[in-house]
Amino acid sequence: MANVVIYCTQSCPFCTMAKRLFDAKGVSYESIDVGNDRQLWADMEAKTGRNTVPQVFIGDQHIGGFDDLSAADKRGEVDALLNAE
Repeated sequence: MANVVIYCTQSCPFCTMAKRLFDAKGVSYESIDVGNDRQLWADMEAKTGRNTVPQVFIGDQHIGGFDDLSAADKRGEVDALLNAE
């Protein structure tokens, strides 16, 4: 199973929805809270080119935010990426 990382904040409803998507699949993930750490937020921006949360990675693949994750899941891409490694 591929490693999942979610850059998030505690108050973000889209972050919660991203986590629930993986919870529903029974997939564990690493949650990195960037809300109160400017350096972690800057690191996330440098890694993704985006300044919004959540930012989701499955393995080395940057999926994007929740809308991107949801669309990829509907296309069956999330399960394929999870099972690729």
